Amino acid sequence: MLRPERMSRVSVAGAKRVMTDVIETVHDLDVLHITEYDGSFEGFDPGDPTDGADDASDKLVTVRALESTLGVEPEDAGPTRLVTDEALESDLEEIRQEVNELDDRRDALRNDIRDVAEDIERMEFFVDLGIDLDLLAGYDSLSVAVGNGDPDSVEAALESADAFDATEVFGEGTTLAAFAYPADDEALEDALVGTDFAAVEVPDGDGDPETYLSELRHRRQQLNSRLSTVENEFEELKLDVGGFLLAAEEKLTVEVQKREAPLTFATTDNAFVAEGWIPTEDVDRFESELRSAVGDHLEIDELERADYDDEGHPTEREPVEGAGGQEADESAEEVAADGGQTVGPLTMSEGHPPVVQDNPGGIKPFESLVEVINRPKYSELDPTLALFLSFPLFFGFMIGDLGYGVLYFIAGYGIWSRLDNPTLKSLGGVGMWAGGFTAVFGVLYGEIFGLHQLGEIVWNGHPPIHKGLQPHYVAFAQAWLVASLVAGVLHLIVGRVIDFANNLHHGLWEAFAESGSWIMLTAGLWLWVFSTQASGPKPDFMFSAFGSGEAAAIPLGFTGFSPTVGTVGLVLAVVGFALAIYAEGGIALVESITQAFGHVVSYTRLAAVLLAKAGMALVVNLLVFGATLHNGEFHFIFFMEGAPNPDYVVFAGLVNGSEPVMIALGWIAGIVVLVAGHLVVLVLGVSSAGLQAVRLEYVEFFGKFYEGGGTAYRPFGHEREYTAAD
Repeated sequence: MLRPERMSRVSVAGAKRVMTDVIETVHDLDVLHITEYDGSFEGFDPGDPTDGADDASDKLVTVRALESTLGVEPEDAGPTRLVTDEALESDLEEIRQEVNELDDRRDALRNDIRDVAEDIERMEFFVDLGIDLDLLAGYDSLSVAVGNGDPDSVEAALESADAFDATEVFGEGTTLAAFAYPADDEALEDALVGTDFAAVEVPDGDGDPETYLSELRHRRQQLNSRLSTVENEFEELKLDVGGFLLAAEEKLTVEVQKREAPLTFATTDNAFVAEGWIPTEDVDRFESELRSAVGDHLEIDELERADYDDEGHPTEREPVEGAGGQEADESAEEVAADGGQTVGPLTMSEGHPPVVQDNPGGIKPFESLVEVINRPKYSELDPTLALFLSFPLFFGFMIGDLGYGVLYFIAGYGIWSRLDNPTLKSLGGVGMWAGGFTAVFGVLYGEIFGLHQLGEIVWNGHPPIHKGLQPHYVAFAQAWLVASLVAGVLHLIVGRVIDFANNLHHGLWEAFAESGSWIMLTAGLWLWVFSTQASGPKPDFMFSAFGSGEAAAIPLGFTGFSPTVGTVGLVLAVVGFALAIYAEGGIALVESITQAFGHVVSYTRLAAVLLAKAGMALVVNLLVFGATLHNGEFHFIFFMEGAPNPDYVVFAGLVNGSEPVMIALGWIAGIVVLVAGHLVVLVLGVSSAGLQAVRLEYVEFFGKFYEGGGTAYRPFGHEREYTAAD
C-alpha cells in the first residue's frame, strides 16, 4: 500500500522478420509500458510504421467523425462482434455516404429554417407598420425610408431639411415609414443621419404583410417537419450502425496501435529493439508467451528491477543478474539480424518506472484525491493510506450526525454504483467512507439531524461526547480545540516521518537533518506549550478539558506536562531549529514559525467547523420545534411530555401554535423550514467540512513530504469492449 507495485525494465530484441509476431503477442498480453526510443543507440533509428498504418488511421478518423455526426454513445454498442476487413471496406463506405447525404440534407434544412426565421422577424416589422408592401417602394416622385426610430426626432429632421417640399412620417411606436417629396434618396439618408433611426430593407412583394407573414410561418412549419423526418432517419441509422461503428473504431484503434508501434522501437535495416516497464510479477509470463509465439529468434532481458531494499528504501536501479553480462552476451550471439548484426540487451533510456498504485479496494477510491495533486513518484511513499485514515475521520468529526451521515453514504453509493467515470466513481467511494464516519460520530454525539433524541435512545440520555454548543457542555468545545491541536501535531509529524522515509536515499544523516529536524521542532515546541512551564499566558482549559472533576469534558487526568517535560521540549525544539537551518538555510527562520506553530493552529478549524455546523442544525430545529433552556441544556418542545415551563422557553417554535389554524399553518411552514434548512446544512457540510478537511490534507499534510509527478502506467494493448479477438 505504501509502495507502488514493483516494476521491471525489460528489453526485447530480435530480427525484423519476427517483429510483427512480437507486436501481436505483446499487444495481446497488455502489460508492457513501452519506453519511446530516445536515439541513444549508435546505428539505430526510430522505426517506421508497418504497411497499412496510414489507411487504418484514415479509416479511424472517418469512423470517429461518423460517430460524432450520428451521436453514437457506448450504450448503442449491442453485443460484441467480429469486424472483418471486407466490412470495413464496403460497409464503412456505404455508411459514410448515407450519413453525409443525411447531414447535407439536415444542414440545408437548418439553413433554410434560419433564413425563414430572419424573414419572419423582418416581416413582423412590416405587420406592425401596417402599410402594404407595394406602397413602400417604386415611386418616381417620392423617397421612402423604413425602419426603427424616434418619430419626433425623425419628423423634426425631415421638416428642417431644405431638400424637400413636403414630408410625412407614418408608424406605430418606433416602427416608422418616412416619405419625402420630391424624390432624393441621398438627401433623405443624409437628413436621417443624426437621428435615432435604424433603416430596414423593404422586401420584394406587394399587398398585405400579414399574408406574407402567414405564408412564411407555414413555410417554417413545413421545414421543421422535414427536419424532424431527417432527424428520425438519423436516429434510425444510428440504431442500425452504431454497434458496427463502435466495433470498427475499436478494431481500427488496435490496428493503428500495432502498426505504429515500431515508431517507439530502435531499428536497423535488419533488427529492432523494444524496451519498457512491466510489473515484476508478470515478467516470467511475458517471456514465456513471447517464446511460445516467436521461439528463440529474439533476446528477452529483464534489465533491472526498480525495487526497495530490506528496510523499504527505494533503489531505483537494481540491475538484474545476467542483464548485459557474459550470459546475456552469449545468448545475444544467437539473436542476429538478417545481415549478421548482433543485437544484445541494450539500455534504451534512463526514464523512471511508471507507477501502479497498490491499494486494496476499500482504500483505492482515495487515489483520486491524491491524483488531484499528482500521481506519486515511484520513489515516494504513496500517501493514499494516510489520506484514507485521516480524511473521513476529520469529516465525520466535524459533521457528526447520524442522519446526515446516512444521506452522505446513500449519495456516495449512488455515485459509485451508477456512474462509469472512474474519477466520479472514486469520489462516490470517498463519500461512502465520509458518510460512514459521520454516522459513527453521530451515534457517539447522540444526534440525528441535530436532534438529541438519539442520545436518549442509545445512551439513556448520556452520550459519551457532546459537540459543546450548549452552555452546559461548553467544556467539550474547549476540549475539541485542544484535540484539534493534538491532531494537528500528530498529523504533521506523520507527514514528516513519511518525508524522512522518502529522503533516506540521500543518506541517514541528510534525511534526519531534512526531516527529523522538523519532527523535533514541532514535537518539542508543543510539548512545551502543553506543559505547565510558564503557564500564565496559556489558556486554563488546555489543562482542564481532559483533566478531572466537573471542569473536564473527558476525564483523562491530563493537567499538563510537568515543567521538566517543558524544558526537554524546548531543548528538542532548539536542536531541531538548528538542524533545520543547517539543512535548509535561512528560510527555516520563517518556516519554523509558519510550519511548526501556524500549521498546527490551522487544525483548530476542525473544532470551528464542528461548532458552526452544529449551530446551523440547532437554529433550524429551534425555529421549527422551539426549545426550553434548563440547567444549560436545550430541550426541544416538540419532544417534551406535557407543556413546558414558560419560564424556560427560548422560542415557542413554528409547530407549537395555540389555535387550530395556527397549528396547521405552523406545521406546513415548519416542514418547509425543516427540510430546506437541513438540506442547506447537508450541502454546506460538503462545501465547508469537506473543503476544510481537504485543505488540511493538501496544504498542511502533503506539503511536508509530497512532490508527485509520477508517470501513469499505460501498457501497450487494448481492453476490448465491442469486438471479439480476431
